[in-house]
Amino acid sequence: MERDEAERIARVLKAVAEPTRLQLLSMLQASPAGEACVCDLTAPLGLTQPTVSHHLKVLVDAGLIAREKRGRWTWYRIVSGELPAVRNLAR
Repeated sequence: MERDEAERIARVLKAVAEPTRLQLLSMLQASPAGEACVCDLTAPLGLTQPTVSHHLKVLVDAGLIAREKRGRWTWYRIVSGELPAVRNLAR
């Protein structure tokens, strides 16, 4: 494994090694529209909007999810192809 690949994988693993972030990924994956607004994610987690936004930013920075600003809210969706790669590492 090349160093660049090892560093990328380590970033992803660090991002998902937090229970709230795993919950967020699960919620996004289960969303009927394939995406969710921060406003839809705070109540189920029992966390404030700034806290949820922080966790989402970590996932965006790791390349696991993408964000799109619409009006006052930001919508998030899973980047296709990244989660299966993470699952394969766990095997």
